[in-house]
Amino acid sequence: MTQQKAELKGKNILVTGGAGFIGSNIVDRLSPDNNVFILDNFYTGSMNNLVKSKDRVTIIKGDIRDKDLVNDTVAKVEYIFHLAAHVGNIRSLKDPYLDMDVNIKGMLNLLEACRNNPNLKRLVYSSSAAIYGEAKYMPIDEDHPLYPESPYAVSKMAAEKYAFAYHKVYGIPTATVRYFNAFGPRQDSSEYANAVSIFLSRTLRGEPLTVFGDGEQTRDFIFISDIVNGNILAATHPAAVGQVFNLSSGEVHTIKQLIDIIRKVSGKEVPYGHASFRAGEVRHSKANVDKVNTMLGFKTQTTLEEGIRQTWAALTNK
Repeated sequence: MTQQKAELKGKNILVTGGAGFIGSNIVDRLSPDNNVFILDNFYTGSMNNLVKSKDRVTIIKGDIRDKDLVNDTVAKVEYIFHLAAHVGNIRSLKDPYLDMDVNIKGMLNLLEACRNNPNLKRLVYSSSAAIYGEAKYMPIDEDHPLYPESPYAVSKMAAEKYAFAYHKVYGIPTATVRYFNAFGPRQDSSEYANAVSIFLSRTLRGEPLTVFGDGEQTRDFIFISDIVNGNILAATHPAAVGQVFNLSSGEVHTIKQLIDIIRKVSGKEVPYGHASFRAGEVRHSKANVDKVNTMLGFKTQTTLEEGIRQTWAALTNK
């Protein structure tokens, strides 16, 4: 990533949702060499995620739905990583109105502000593989039909379409990355989180795990450092403009296999039980990563086991 990092040196960069899991890791990577602004309302983000970078970034506590604030902030920057969102299928089922307001209105505010910024070089939007719904075929490529099965997935799809439309109509240099199952240190471990973070947190506390369904459902996991690499490529590579890319490993594991890896890494027994499969979640998911590999030269560097090892080490302070 040396070349991409060199291209983002001495730049003015905005990271919306920069106090969150993924956003803060992007901030940590970019803040030593750039002038980084963070826009976050701290609804789910935390200052604890910014310990490494807080003294060299500008933190703006505010909401992506605040049009005037977004306009003022966007006017100062050349690159934008848009991660501010109401995140998660289950959370969106509980409050679909908030989901729509943050994810769609927030994106529209950002795009309108970008229209007034002639210095903008790139807007990288963080989307989700949830927009595909249950796979019609696998591996899932970027041209797979979109059948979102939750309000969250619908809102992410709508925001993607807004980004594409503003690129076509106004020439805004957008790029979209669709994450599959992201994981790593700092990730939320609440009921709305990724299975990896929930399972590791419960393992640390000596609590049994709950597997929704039979445990044979498959997921394509990607470690946080690889996500950061992919974002930087999407921000700097000329071929990324106007494009959508799957960002994942292209490898799948069942939930039972995930538990086996956690047992190996933690050295703990890790008992688990089963519960009913949850609404709004797909059974199988695997990314086709040919496009991002070919066009941007992206390849994951961290295996699932090594990523879990690093995440476990962060949790146990080892």
